[in-house]
Amino acid sequence: MHPSRLIAAFCLSLIAGPIFGQTGCGGDFGGFVDGLRAEALSKGFGKPTVTAFFAHARQDGSVLKLDRGQAVFKQSFLDFLANKVSSGRLKTGRAKIAQHQKTFARIEAKYGIPAGVLAAYWGLETDFGAFQGKTPSLNALITLAHDCRRPTLFRPQIFAALELSQKGGFDPVRSVGAWAGEIGQFQMLPADVLKNGTDGDGDGKVDVRNSEDDALMSAAKMLSGFGWRPGEPWLQEIVVPDNLDWAATGLNHSRAVSDWQGMGVRARKGDLPSGLQGSVLLPMGRFGPAFMAYPNYRIYFNWNKSFVYATTSAYFATRLDGAPAIDPRQPEVGLTVSQMKKLQERLVARGHDVGKIDGILGELTREAVQAEQVRLGLPADAWPTRALADAL
Repeated sequence: MHPSRLIAAFCLSLIAGPIFGQTGCGGDFGGFVDGLRAEALSKGFGKPTVTAFFAHARQDGSVLKLDRGQAVFKQSFLDFLANKVSSGRLKTGRAKIAQHQKTFARIEAKYGIPAGVLAAYWGLETDFGAFQGKTPSLNALITLAHDCRRPTLFRPQIFAALELSQKGGFDPVRSVGAWAGEIGQFQMLPADVLKNGTDGDGDGKVDVRNSEDDALMSAAKMLSGFGWRPGEPWLQEIVVPDNLDWAATGLNHSRAVSDWQGMGVRARKGDLPSGLQGSVLLPMGRFGPAFMAYPNYRIYFNWNKSFVYATTSAYFATRLDGAPAIDPRQPEVGLTVSQMKKLQERLVARGHDVGKIDGILGELTREAVQAEQVRLGLPADAWPTRALADAL
């Protein structure tokens, strides 16, 4: 459901011919599927299995439209937050934590992951399992593998799904999920399920779609594999002084929490932990909400590469962990999507790497904005405003 998580893979575009010895992307779709069948046979899968698996494969044009859209990530942090972290979702999340108290306790004992962290993902991905997607999963994977945007990412998932089908965890005809081929209550790709699938309810099988305990334990194993640091915080709302060195803020700058305290930064509730490194995170600039981002916060980008999604899920987790509602403060008016694209073009013209010019304020664009703010003598809080756009 949130395929920007997948962008970490190396993207290849408009490729013709073989990819690392595999049949290339694009071209006639039927021929492409024939190539998948041949590759599956070369990997040792039996012919009847392969024939049955690909028998009903179809190209899904709606998947490509969704892949090229993703307008939700163009929202500001506060707008995205308002849409995703509702009072009802908070209430349901707390109820789910209470309902699965024993499972969450097992997870924390084994992996050191607090209940709120997993429950937040659970809520954002599928509304706690209530909506897991309706797109035929195999068709989604084959369509995205055939498309030449990220073939090296999606093609292996097809064979992972084939292997998963032999274990009873994937049905090539009936399995449905997110449009990017992710399945289950935490929207995991087939290879993720193969690697991290865990029998959480003790029934002898792994069912990430219908078993909440299986889904929770599997997602916890995956998150742990990303490098989660047990017993450490991930995000904490802070209060920043008006005279803070704004150029020192952002994920590309980190220093000891004690140093931040010496600069006048304090926790909005409770105390800042000692002995950790942290980054001051200003999702909407120096006049908006402020957070201290700890090493575990960076793990969120392994799940989803979107800045607003990562920060929202991390904040949602703090709420489920007992933190108060955010103080939105009064951020400066940001740019529209079209203005953001023009700004990105100007940043690229000045030699900055902003990734794709898409109107999304991602981390690369933030770093470029901050660099230009420093150069122009503006408050370097990495929040692009019309004043910056005009100055460029």
